[in-house]
Amino acid sequence: MGLVQIGPPAKDGDLGVMTLSLEKAVNWARKGSLWPMTFGLACCAIEMIAAVSSRYDIDRYGAGVFRASPRQSDLMIVAGTVCRRMAPVIRKIYDQMPEPKYVISMGSCATSGNIYDSYSVVQGVDRFVPVDIYVPGCPPTPEALFDGIFKLQDRIMQKRVFTKQPEQVKV
Repeated sequence: MGLVQIGPPAKDGDLGVMTLSLEKAVNWARKGSLWPMTFGLACCAIEMIAAVSSRYDIDRYGAGVFRASPRQSDLMIVAGTVCRRMAPVIRKIYDQMPEPKYVISMGSCATSGNIYDSYSVVQGVDRFVPVDIYVPGCPPTPEALFDGIFKLQDRIMQKRVFTKQPEQVKV
């Protein structure tokens, strides 16, 4: 059984202070508070819904507050087959989302149209909205969706928040 120290910490020079840049703090907050748009179109949506269940619990990774309004979402997960009549609706919803916004294409149908090479199926959601992460599979498992979210979170941490330096104020 180990010893437990009660009282003030040992004097080892550690102040218990962490420093980081404002950019890293903003990116850390963004990656831990993704609010996905509920946008399931076909069988991949069942796997997306399963990711929210208690067995997988997507909330642990900071992406579990599924919103029904595009004005409150910053992540669109397009899960399923996209038909030509649905494409303008997806684009309109994407345009209504606030910046910064991200898109995950979930499944083979959303990524490439899968086996549905017909006039009514769009051969990839990236033809009308920019896609950040592609999640492969037919249908992809909730673990695959988690992997896509982790990759998106890594990408968010690498983004530049401030593109130009603020001007110096002379006092």
